Amino acid sequence: EVQLVESGGGLVQPGGSLRLSCAASGFTFSSYTMSWVRQAPGKGLEWVSAINGAGDTTTYGDSVKGRFTISRDNAKNTAYLQMNSLKPEDTAVYYCNVGANYWGQGTQVTVSS
Repeated sequence: EVQLVESGGGLVQPGGSLRLSCAASGFTFSSYTMSWVRQAPGKGLEWVSAINGAGDTTTYGDSVKGRFTISRDNAKNTAYLQMNSLKPEDTAVYYCNVGANYWGQGTQVTVSS
């Protein structure tokens, strides 16, 4: 059974940083691209970033490019999202995703003073 468990969300002031983690199980982690997707209050899903299985190719949405960094540790079956220079518009529930059908429960990130 595929399981994705996000952690690391919280309340942070504008300009601050957070690191999200996604612990994965139930599949061969190193073989799959992992993605982060977010949903702001009252809005649809927004793709944030993705990293390939080997961890040597990353892509970012325009709204987070230069501020967020995706990474993974295949030995720990965990993906990460380092978020720096956070803005109020980054407030959202952040989800970890693999494939078309597998999502975590999400972790809330709130950026507010």
